[in-house]
Amino acid sequence: MKIGVLGSGHVGQTLARGLAAEGHAVKIGSRGGDKLAEFSKASGVAEGPFAEVAEEAEVVLLAVKGGVAESLVRDLAPLLAGKVVLDTTNPIADVAPKDGVLQYFTAANESLLQRLQAAVPQAKFVKFFNSVGAGLMVHPKLPGGTPTMFICGDDEGARAVAATVAGQLGWNVEDVGSGAAGHAVEALCQLWCAPGMRRNDWAHAYAVLRP
Repeated sequence: MKIGVLGSGHVGQTLARGLAAEGHAVKIGSRGGDKLAEFSKASGVAEGPFAEVAEEAEVVLLAVKGGVAESLVRDLAPLLAGKVVLDTTNPIADVAPKDGVLQYFTAANESLLQRLQAAVPQAKFVKFFNSVGAGLMVHPKLPGGTPTMFICGDDEGARAVAATVAGQLGWNVEDVGSGAAGHAVEALCQLWCAPGMRRNDWAHAYAVLRP
């Protein structure tokens, strides 16, 4: 597939490299389109501005900070229409964690996934890879064996695409249905991060991912 990655951080770069290694035609974008020259040269992954990457893609992977995700997809709405959008974002508020728990800017039963879907109803959003650190996203090796990634979204076909991509990256998949499950899947990020943040022990945080 032609996969466009929107986001120049660790998550975007890790998944772009991993997807390219699986044979996909990957292009990664940043807002200015000029922040990824070194990564592109080292990885062989093409790079460009957000709009160009979104327009050329068959499947879009959203890997920006949660606080800017909604405005970005609104800006790109015509280019996302009809496309599967794999949403790795979490609604992390710009405040300190409380007793190790990340604070979200969404309400208790609201998800950023649903906000994004409402912002661009013509796209097909699937919550994807939001609950694991970049270091474990591609072919993770864990003592308990192959880990499971939870996904959800309103479009069944889009979830099937997400499941296929996750499998190629070395994950089992648990499809928990429509976007109504978005807040529960997004909360997994809070759980994953909390032990390490409370204890300053990221090895423990990784350990809780064992199946």
